[in-house]
Amino acid sequence: MGLQDFISTLAENPYFNAGAGLFGVGFAVSLGRKGTQVGMVMFRRHCMMTLEVTGRDKSYNWLLNWISTVGTRTQHMSVETTFNQNDTGKITTNFDFVPSTGAHFMYYRGHWIRIERTREKQMVDMHIGAPWESVTLTTIGRNRELFVKLLEEARHKALEKTEGKTVMFTGMGAEWRQFGYPRNKRPLSSVCLTRGISERIVNDVQEFISNPGWYWDRGIPYRRGYLLHGPPGCGKSSFITALAGELDFSICVLNLSEPGLSDDRLNHLLSVAPQQSIILLEDIDAAFGSRDISSENPSVYQGMGRLTFSGLLNALDGVASTEARIVFMTTNHIDRLDPALIRPGRVDLRQEIGYCDNDQLQRMFLRFYPEESKIHSIEFAERALASSQRISPAHVQGFFMCNKDSAHEVLEQAHTITQYA
Repeated sequence: MGLQDFISTLAENPYFNAGAGLFGVGFAVSLGRKGTQVGMVMFRRHCMMTLEVTGRDKSYNWLLNWISTVGTRTQHMSVETTFNQNDTGKITTNFDFVPSTGAHFMYYRGHWIRIERTREKQMVDMHIGAPWESVTLTTIGRNRELFVKLLEEARHKALEKTEGKTVMFTGMGAEWRQFGYPRNKRPLSSVCLTRGISERIVNDVQEFISNPGWYWDRGIPYRRGYLLHGPPGCGKSSFITALAGELDFSICVLNLSEPGLSDDRLNHLLSVAPQQSIILLEDIDAAFGSRDISSENPSVYQGMGRLTFSGLLNALDGVASTEARIVFMTTNHIDRLDPALIRPGRVDLRQEIGYCDNDQLQRMFLRFYPEESKIHSIEFAERALASSQRISPAHVQGFFMCNKDSAHEVLEQAHTITQYA
C-alpha cells in the first residue's frame, strides 16, 4: 500500500473524520510551536546579548543622550531641557531629544541594536522621586566589547560638555548631584596667597596623586587630608576652587550641619564620591567644636538621624573609610577644633591662610592694574598696611572693584581699604 492509498484510507475512515485526525494535526502544530519557542529561547541565550542599564546607574543619562546623537530609527522622542552658562555668565537653554519609552533600533559598528526604554508607573525611585526607568540593549552576537565601546563613547560624549570646567557636586539623599552650572576653571595665579603657600600645597597634592604605589607598598591608607585655617575672606575657598581647576578635579561640597546627615549617610557619600574629586568640608568648626563643647550641649549632636562626632572621625579614617580620597577642611577658628579631628592621619597638612603681607598687596595691585609700575604697587602696599595690619584679600578685592578704572584713586584712598569687604 502506497502513501496515497494510506492517506485515502484515512480520509475515508469515519473515526479519523470524526476528530482523531484533527487532534493529531493540532498536536503536531502545538509541538511545532513549542519547538519554535524553545528554539528562540536557546537562540537568545546563546546567540544574543542583552544589556540593561537602570535609571540609578551613572551611565543612564549618558547613554540616552548619546543614542540621540548617533540617531535612532524612531520619531518618538522625549525632551530634556538643560542650561549652559557662558564665560560672561549668560544662561542659554538647550533642548536635548532622547528616545521616549518603547522600542527603537540603531546601527552601531556593524550591528543592529534594539533599544527598549521602559518606565514602571507603579515603582518610584525614592532617591530622586521619579518613576523607575531602565534601558535594555539587545543585539546578535557574543562580543561584550561592543557594549563596552558603546558605553565608553557615551561617557566621553557626556564629559565633553564639562571639559575645561570645574563641576560642583552636593550631597542629595544617598548620592551626589551636580550643583549649579559647570564653571570656568579659575587660574591658580588669580589667588594671591603668601609666597610659597600655594606651591607647597599644590606640590603635596600632585605628589600624592602620582604615587599611589608608595602608599600601598607600605600599608599606608591611600588618602590625604588638608586643613586650611585663618581669618574669613583670606582666600581659603578660592584657593581650593583654583586647585581643583589646576588638577582637573571636581569639588564635592558636604554640609556637616545638614539636619538629615547621619553617620551612615556620611560614610556612604564619601564612598561613592565621583572619581577625581576633592571632598570639601567648609567651616568645620560650625558643625563640631571640641568634645568639651559638644558634651555641654549634647542635644545638638545626638538623636535619630544626626551626625555624631565619632561618626565623622570614623568616616575620615575608620575601618570602613574609603581610599584614593582627598579631603579639604576649612575653618576660621582652629582653636575650636578637637585635637582628635586634626591629628596626623586625618589631617596630613595644615596651612594657615592669613592676612595680606606687603608682597601680596603688591601682586594684587599689579594684577588689577597691570599698566601701573612696580613703584606704585609698593606705594599702595605701604599705605594700606600703615592703616591696618589685618587686611584680607576680600578687603582688597572689594576696594579695587569700587575703583576699577582709577589706580590713582586707589593710591589716594589706600588708607580706607578696610572699609570694604
